[in-house]
Amino acid sequence: MSNSHRSALGARKGGAKQAIGRSRGGRNTKIHALADAKGHLLSILLTGGEAHDCPPARRRIRRTTAAAKLLGDKAYDNAELRQWLEKRGTKSVVPNRSNPKQAFSFDRKSYKQRHRIENAFGRLKDFRRIFT
Repeated sequence: MSNSHRSALGARKGGAKQAIGRSRGGRNTKIHALADAKGHLLSILLTGGEAHDCPPARRRIRRTTAAAKLLGDKAYDNAELRQWLEKRGTKSVVPNRSNPKQAFSFDRKSYKQRHRIENAFGRLKDFRRIFT
């Protein structure tokens, strides 16, 4: 394997241990977070920028106690995730994507509280080292 190929795989300078991936904007990292009703972060997971939001969701949610409701954006519009949450005793409050295979109803009034996770991300952005 040539050096340029190993570098592309992230094998140089400890890149394999970092959550850096390729997306349309170049090399970046995505932060997946879970917050409580007050906006306090409970779980944070770093993945490469190309990662989708839904697959790591179960891993983060499983580590916490079951909540009455889980609020998420359209990226969490997934029938499997909704069924898993229902079995866990958690109501999914996630809007449908623009092209849903199966439309689900959601509580719009509860969804308005999702700003709390966005505020938590805003507090993280205050620590510039995290976002650069």
